[in-house]
Amino acid sequence: MEKVYLDNAATTPLNEEVIDAMVSVLRDNYGNPSSTHSFGQEAKTLLEEVRRKIAKALRVTPGEIVFTSCGTESNNMIIKSCVNYLGVQRIITSPLEHKCVAETCLEMKKLHGVELVYLRPDNKANLSLEKLEVLLQNSEKKTLVTLMHANNEVGNLLDLQKVAELCKKYDALFHSDTVQTMAHLDLDFSKIPVDFASCSAHKFHGPKGSGFAFVRKASGLKGIITGGPQERSLRAGTENVCGIVGLGKAWELSIDNMSTYSSYIKDIKNYCKSEIEKNFPEAKFNGESATENSLYTVLNILLPFNNPLIGLQLDMQGVAISQGSACSSGAARPSMVLMSILDEEELENCTPLRVSFSHYTTKADIDKFISALKEVSRDYIIEKQNTEHR
Repeated sequence: MEKVYLDNAATTPLNEEVIDAMVSVLRDNYGNPSSTHSFGQEAKTLLEEVRRKIAKALRVTPGEIVFTSCGTESNNMIIKSCVNYLGVQRIITSPLEHKCVAETCLEMKKLHGVELVYLRPDNKANLSLEKLEVLLQNSEKKTLVTLMHANNEVGNLLDLQKVAELCKKYDALFHSDTVQTMAHLDLDFSKIPVDFASCSAHKFHGPKGSGFAFVRKASGLKGIITGGPQERSLRAGTENVCGIVGLGKAWELSIDNMSTYSSYIKDIKNYCKSEIEKNFPEAKFNGESATENSLYTVLNILLPFNNPLIGLQLDMQGVAISQGSACSSGAARPSMVLMSILDEEELENCTPLRVSFSHYTTKADIDKFISALKEVSRDYIIEKQNTEHR
């Protein structure tokens, strides 16, 4: 069976050039980058080349890039360190955040008594910056605002510039989970005064197990993994040289081809949207995923019938897709994101599907998806046709 992969928001396939770069390191650069001999220093040089490459694209200094294993680790490090070392007593966040942010914030409330305040979205998953400003005005507690740049389920984009400026105005720290937008959108942190951000290589055709945190210089952040001076003592442990080189190659390819990739993927997304509208005219699109104010790699569909097994059924048809975040897969209940923006009737009677694209996705893949979706939705389509002919 020819298979189709439409779950790129969960992870992306490795680019062949990334694989080649990683194999070369595994074979030839096995030194520990903390060692002073030539083997170690060769490995260290590879790490620093990647660090400089990332810093140049983000318009920051290399010392502000801290290599980690993934976005989850980066987000944990940032939020926990802000509470433990920077005196944060209050966190403003939203129900739209990834579980690694949501659960870490809850843990800080439980363990340290941090006040946790939620900025509630509207039914299109948009957050009000006016309400955020009111929240920032109404407390003298040291505050951390943690809001993601692009939602991993419905693709809504946050105005990082405006949020960062609001946080500066009221002396709050600002952390953004930028896992879905790093190497997909042009981010200039010399102009956007965000304090902290996160990245996972596997979201842009790099390896799993490799990522980084952006930590603004002089922020005072301290590491939560201790035991060595690696990564400016912010993340102890021998660096994953192979993974970091893979991250660097994937980053380079994505940054260099950003305009070409984004234009192509937008075309694929629009084609998918039009095919859904043509074949399922009663379907809706969640959040802003079908508009310009969304990440171009994500489209979230609300099908007009209830079928909790649709993901499995599509997989049996050869189409890999998600009904929400990969970190929530297997859950019986809808995700917190969808529960925050859908009403009770929609949650009970409709079926969400997240389709996410890459530059490897083709229109033939979308045709296969639509065909499979029609097949697994046959009972609904027949019932609808019968109702129309009565």
